[in-house]
Amino acid sequence: MKWLFALLGYYFTHSIWGALCGYFLGSMLFPSRNNDEPYEGDAGQSRTRTYNYNGGSGYSQVSARQMFLDALLELSAQVIQADGRIMHSEMEVMRQFFRQNFGEQVMKACNERLLTIFDERKYLTDGQRWQRVQQSCRNLSMSMNQESCLQLMAYLAEIAKADGTIGQQEVSALKMIAVALGLSEQIVDQMLSLGGKTLDDAYKVLGVSPDATDDEVRRAYRKLALQYHPDRVATLGDDIKASATKKFQEINDAKDRIFKARGM
Repeated sequence: MKWLFALLGYYFTHSIWGALCGYFLGSMLFPSRNNDEPYEGDAGQSRTRTYNYNGGSGYSQVSARQMFLDALLELSAQVIQADGRIMHSEMEVMRQFFRQNFGEQVMKACNERLLTIFDERKYLTDGQRWQRVQQSCRNLSMSMNQESCLQLMAYLAEIAKADGTIGQQEVSALKMIAVALGLSEQIVDQMLSLGGKTLDDAYKVLGVSPDATDDEVRRAYRKLALQYHPDRVATLGDDIKASATKKFQEINDAKDRIFKARGM
């Protein structure tokens, strides 16, 4: 049933994020559990401390769809505010992402919700903010495979790069999120270096040091080429395939730069 909801989500939104939102809802409606495990609460809802899109907070029944969108927005807020500033360019990346994947109406609601999250975070300690991010990562990991997590990290990396400057605080925030999603920190260096023009950027994309042997460079490239090949996401929609194709080309550009420098 979870996969049926995923298919319905993709059918109505034509995006991987709509499919994931549907899968998340299906997971809440039909959770996998042992027969002896007690189950409480209404199907598709969870009694948890939540912050709704109309403002305010408290313990309430919240839909799986809202939990999914809230989790995406929490991670967005963590990266946007990592350097202590909220830049228009970063907000525009967020708006474009939600507009493309969920539609104009949902984007406007999410934009309003994100502003509320910014206000809430003013009264939280760094530890409390990070607890919310960790919970969001746990919620998302319920319905996301590795390919989907990589797409999420690519979106968050685009936020960090939007203002033309990538600070160490942003890099640290991205690496903490990556680990919480079950990915390696190295993924962040690769994402942030994609599209870079220097030889150092190229080595970061492939995830090897300049001291690596030629064979190590070749193995690293083959691994990335398999991981990011557009055919792996061919069934997830044209927008996802286009994004994967762009990343695949950037990986090839990095490989070509290294091979040329080494005379390979």
